[in-house]
Amino acid sequence: MPKQSDGTILVVDDDALSRRMLVRSLSDGDYACHEAEGGLEAWDRVQAEPPSLILLDFEMPGLNGADLLKRLRLDQNPEIAQIPAIMLTGHGGEESEVLCLEAGANDFVTKPINLSVLRARIDTQLRLRSLRLQLQQQNGELEAWRHNTERDLAAARLTQRSLIPHKPPRLEGWEVAAYFRPVIEVGGDIYGWLPMKDGRMLFWIADATGHGASAALLTTLTTLLFNHGTAEHDSPASIMQAINNDFRGIFGARSFMTAMCVALEPESGRASVVGAGHPPLLLTHKTGGTELVPSVTPPLGLIERPEFHETIIDLAAGDAFILYTDGLFGGADAKARLTPNLLAKMMDPSAPTAEALLAHILNQVIPSDGQTHLPDDLAAVAVRRTG
Repeated sequence: MPKQSDGTILVVDDDALSRRMLVRSLSDGDYACHEAEGGLEAWDRVQAEPPSLILLDFEMPGLNGADLLKRLRLDQNPEIAQIPAIMLTGHGGEESEVLCLEAGANDFVTKPINLSVLRARIDTQLRLRSLRLQLQQQNGELEAWRHNTERDLAAARLTQRSLIPHKPPRLEGWEVAAYFRPVIEVGGDIYGWLPMKDGRMLFWIADATGHGASAALLTTLTTLLFNHGTAEHDSPASIMQAINNDFRGIFGARSFMTAMCVALEPESGRASVVGAGHPPLLLTHKTGGTELVPSVTPPLGLIERPEFHETIIDLAAGDAFILYTDGLFGGADAKARLTPNLLAKMMDPSAPTAEALLAHILNQVIPSDGQTHLPDDLAAVAVRRTG
């Protein structure tokens, strides 16, 4: 590809005297000028070294100005096709102006040439060319940024997907179903389940601030904190306290997340619930009725020594609970958004499986077209006792 020249003007005119006088006048004005005596010579020069601007006589024998310009505008090299051109014509009037513009000229000057007018129009076209080149460079940088961002998001998505459990835990007498849908490729919601030292199973869910790769990094940290906390502590309250301490130790009070965990004893059906700024736990009984178990502690990371309170619940056969993030509240329109109480009314105590129980609510919240973006990340875990 030919190298683009900077600030050079190609003067094309079959009249040698007019051409040389124009080159001399422009050279005195600090323009770097080259000349060509006809369309064919100009074509060869442009192909070898594209100028910054072309001054082109309209009427020339052989390849005239209009034909040369049409050929240039069709060139496959955009540096050639987009060269600004000012047509020099000896005919005034609208018809001549239209012919020049239809040929692809950026501007035109009528002979006899007023040098002050010509210089002003040359400066305008060179300035526009410079702005166009800057825009192209910025577009290239933006495209590179977009490519790098998409690559980072793809890596974050793979990392986050690897952290989310793909199979429910094996708990005799229990069913587990889960759902995860970020606003974009990655999100700030995360959940999981871990065996505790005393034989209980800890079901947990968290919602970090923000979206995208930064939020996904927080979910990676959250998973590590829950894993470490569960390995080191023997109660959901102490686990949440340890996570809060570690989170504040890393971020100070500059970031926070909501979370809730349920420590379930599979044999008895008794469970301890601890929430930190998170939406209430949904608890449904096969005999009918739904309860809300609220969070009574601020989000993790906000205060140094929060008090975590455990709420005890008992689940009989057919009972179930749902952990979820606030994406389940629905529409972006504040008037259309659901509340925990409305979600509780959507629960179906007669649902035969945990999956059916979760699907019954999701079908009422998620847009049916499958394409409409949710206003927030959404994650949910349903746990149901079968016997």
